[in-house]
This record gives sequence, structure tokens and C-alpha cells, in this order.
Amino acid sequence: MKVRRIPLTALVTALVVATLAPPPAQAFPATPKSTVLSYLRSITGVSIVSGQHNKEPATAPGQYTRQVYDVTGQWPGLWGGDMMFNPDDVANRQRVIDQAKLEWAGGSLVALTWHACSPTVGATCAFGGGVQTQISDAQFQQVVTGGTALNTTWRSRMAAVVPYLRQLRDAGVPVLWRPFHEMNESWNWWGNRPGANGSAKLFQQMRDYFDSQGLDNLIWVWNVQDNPAGGWANYYPGNGYVDVVTLDAWYKNYPSAGDYQQIQSIAAGKPIALAELGKVPNAALLSSQPRWAYFMIWSEQLRGTNTNAEIQATYYHPRVLNQGEVTLGSGPPPVTSGKIRGVGSGKCADVAGANSANGTVVQLYTCDTNGTAQGWTVGSDGTVRALGKCLDVAGGVNADGTRVQIWDCVAGSGNQQWRYGGSAQTLVNPATGRCLDAAGQGTANGTPLQIWSCTGNANQRWTIPA
Repeated sequence: MKVRRIPLTALVTALVVATLAPPPAQAFPATPKSTVLSYLRSITGVSIVSGQHNKEPATAPGQYTRQVYDVTGQWPGLWGGDMMFNPDDVANRQRVIDQAKLEWAGGSLVALTWHACSPTVGATCAFGGGVQTQISDAQFQQVVTGGTALNTTWRSRMAAVVPYLRQLRDAGVPVLWRPFHEMNESWNWWGNRPGANGSAKLFQQMRDYFDSQGLDNLIWVWNVQDNPAGGWANYYPGNGYVDVVTLDAWYKNYPSAGDYQQIQSIAAGKPIALAELGKVPNAALLSSQPRWAYFMIWSEQLRGTNTNAEIQATYYHPRVLNQGEVTLGSGPPPVTSGKIRGVGSGKCADVAGANSANGTVVQLYTCDTNGTAQGWTVGSDGTVRALGKCLDVAGGVNADGTRVQIWDCVAGSGNQQWRYGGSAQTLVNPATGRCLDAAGQGTANGTPLQIWSCTGNANQRWTIPA
């Protein structure tokens, strides 16, 4: 039973509907699914894409993604949605598809889950008794046997979602498609049936049908929950049917070492991912289990089980890729040089007196034409350099108001790592989780730069060399 799917209150819905649009940047063009799969393979063991699920209502398909931005100033690198089950949400499936297109255009990968109603009930249903329900073994065998009444009903349900998925295909949007999730669990009507004629057969038949409908944009994601009973391979549809192997962690906060190994054994080299989590991955998990290609936090669990500090620590972690950092087919970001301009002040980040000595203050100053004091190089290694030195958090102190300076570059130093959030226009030091900030929201020449808790204020917004 998934008690976490609690309906939203009208108040929360009203508050978030007005702010669910993602950033308008056109980051991803039409792309075949092979490009996304190649990308997930390429980052395995190196990076992990951040993700956020967005559950019902379908009229607010970006509400939880927006909450991530409100807390971190970053948009997730993966947006998750659902094809829904209850009447009002099914009637608004188009809103979900439109959001998926917007998220893709903004530079986020797209994932869809489907909480499908049992073919023994109506085409729309309540969660309890419709999705969270049991059917007999005899009924299940009718569902997977061609020509039976239940099989005909189920094929009509699949046919109803095909036009929506075709829209994404026609728009060039690959979809991490996760049907029949938590296949080893008994809370749903499709699960807890191991073996060749069990739950895996339902997955195989859907793929065969959707392939016949030309849905070649679907990346087929197989999923189990971290049930300690194990034996997850007994539900696996086979390598020819699965593109990505995923785990939901609900019995415990994070997968155990044994869970991690079991998933890798089943995947046999395919990308693996954490398709549902309540707790955001911490540094210890990211270090000890580096092969997860993406994670997705479940809707209300984002703030329900995580503090703002925990969410920020994850989104600012050097291995975590957010929107704007997912670079399909383009390799590492190039080294770029030029000025760093304050959006609120119109002035530039400047090394005081063009002095290259260690500890020289970095300040705001009127942007000049040729001065080396404002010539910054932004590299793919996470450093920001001027005058042969690195932008540095003085002493590596994790406190609001710590000054920013230049210092000899030290490979791997957390003091000298910076991440630019393109949509938020922030320069974040992941080691401290704080933003580059013009002190006191000042705009005068000589205003020193410092780190400060990220607020989204104009004095923390910058444009960097492109």
C-alpha cells in the first residue's frame, strides 16, 4: 500500500498553480531515445541527474518541481509526471503532456509513470479499489490472454494513452516510460506475480503493442521496490524489453549495498536509477553507490521528509546534474572567458587593483573594456579564474558573509568550486551551499563579494561568459 499518495489540499493547489511554468530556455532539440540512453550510460559512475515527481492533480503538473526551485534556485534535471487514474485528472492528461514538452524544451529529461485502473473497474477510478486493488489469478490470466473480455478492455485502456505519447514522439521528446512500477509489490493489481506468465508478461505485451503503434520515443523503464524478500529477477521481462533498470526505496531511506548489487546484477550493464525516493540522496550514498544514473523524489516527500538544508546539499553536490547541466551529446561544457556581470547592479566582478596576490578581494566595479581584473575564465573543472588565480571562499568557511578572494588554484578544492544555475543566474559554491553575493545588496564600486545563503535576490544573480 502506498499511503504516501495523499490528496493535496485545495489551499496548496491554489498556491502552486500560479507558479508551475518551467524556464523558457530552449535547451534540448528533437532527440531520439538512443541519445538519452547513451547519455545515461556516459554519466554512470561519474554523475547523477536530479529528479522530481509531480503527482495529481493534472491541472498542476509542475508544482513539486517548482518547490525544488523555491528551495534551491535550481530546476531538477529530470521532470516526472503521471498519466493518472481519477476522472478529473484523466480529463486533464493534455496538461501533463504540455508540461512534459515545456520541461524538455527547458533542458530537463522527461519521465512518465502510469497508475492505471484495473481492467476489472472503469476506465477512470479512485486510487483505493481501482489502482490499489487485487484481482484474482484467473482474472489476471484473462488480462494477458488475447481475445478475452478483460484483455480487450485492457487493450482499449492502452490505446487511450497512445495519442498522448505520440504527441511527445512527434515533438522529439524521449520519455523514460515506467509502467507497472513496483512490480514485486502487492498493493497494485498488476504486481506480485513472479515468473514468465506473471507481471513480466504484462510489461512485454505493453511494449509489443506500443512498438506496433510507432512509439519509438519510449525508453522502457522496469521497476521494483526494495522489498526485503528479494528475488527481483523473477519479475524481469528480459533484456529485449527493458532499457533502464530501476529501484524504489521505501522500506528504508536508501538502498542497501545488497540492493545496489542486486539491481546491477539484473541490469547486466544497462543504466540503473532510483525511480522513487522519499529522502534526497546524501553525500555518503552518492559516494558509496555511484552508478545510479538519476534519482526522482516522490512529490510531497520532497518537503515532507527533507529539510531545506538537506535538499540544498543534494542539489549543490558536485556530482548532481540539474537543469542546464544535462548536456545531451555535447560532452563536457567548454571553457569560456569574459566578464561576470551582476544582474542587479550592472557592474562586474573585479579583482581589486588587478592585484594577483593571494587574498586579494573580489568586488563590484564598473565594467571596463580590456581590464584583466575582469577577465574571468569559467572552466569545465568547476573553477572560475582570473589573473592566473582561482575564485576562492576565504578559509573555506561555511558561513554567511565569508569574503570571496583570489588564491592559488588547488586541484579539487571545495573552496574553489562553483556551479552556475542558468535559470536562476546564481553562482553557487557546492561545498558551502551558498551563493556569490554582493555584500549588503550594494551596487557601488568597491562593494565586496561574499558568500551568503541563496535568496534569489538580484544581488545574487549573475551572467557569466557564454
